[in-house]
Amino acid sequence: MTTDAGKQQPKDPWELPDVSGLVVGVLGGTGDQGRGLAYRLARAGQRVIIGSRSAERAQAVAAETLLAEQGVEGADNAECARRSDVVIIAVPWDGHAKTLESLREELAGKLVVDCVNPLGFDKKGAYALRPEEGSAAEQAAALLPGSRVTAAFHHLSAVLLQDPEAERIETDVMVLGEARADCEIVQALAGLIPGMRGVFAGRLRNAHQVESLVANLISVNRRYRAHAGVRLTDV
Repeated sequence: MTTDAGKQQPKDPWELPDVSGLVVGVLGGTGDQGRGLAYRLARAGQRVIIGSRSAERAQAVAAETLLAEQGVEGADNAECARRSDVVIIAVPWDGHAKTLESLREELAGKLVVDCVNPLGFDKKGAYALRPEEGSAAEQAAALLPGSRVTAAFHHLSAVLLQDPEAERIETDVMVLGEARADCEIVQALAGLIPGMRGVFAGRLRNAHQVESLVANLISVNRRYRAHAGVRLTDV
């Protein structure tokens, strides 16, 4: 858009792309977080494939009532990555690096969304870990030089995601990445889920504090028996 003087008007930050034709893969889709994200995106009308190390395991989870009703498919991780346009990484932290290393070829050229939170647990509760690369998302970027890596979906309650009675999930999703266009695709996917907004939150170098905040949310949820998320004000 331009003014009468020919000057370029800034783009509306809430003007996001149409993502309805994209296939979303969820690696780690048999776990609680991955299963919940797959359910919510499929419920919103997105085509979703869940991945697992075992195709049989992925297909069995995809056949469960909630996912089957939404048409979610199951495949092994490699097949899931190959068939998807956007791939969400929702594997456990201790298997993060190994999983990505094994799928470097299949993930080349893909938009990768890392939602892994590096956490440790002891008798005092959850605490953040600091990967050598700085964050899980930065580790993913280092291991996947041929992929477009973003970070998002860190602060969502797996319980709420999988609850069919929860019509809305009132929370914001902070999205980080190096390319604004890639972040906008992820923001648009988040915005498909009623109650959610995808909000651009900076480059991948700032992913550590976003991942780390989950340790605080775990403490909040345990203390108040809640499913707290994050809502950003004044945007």
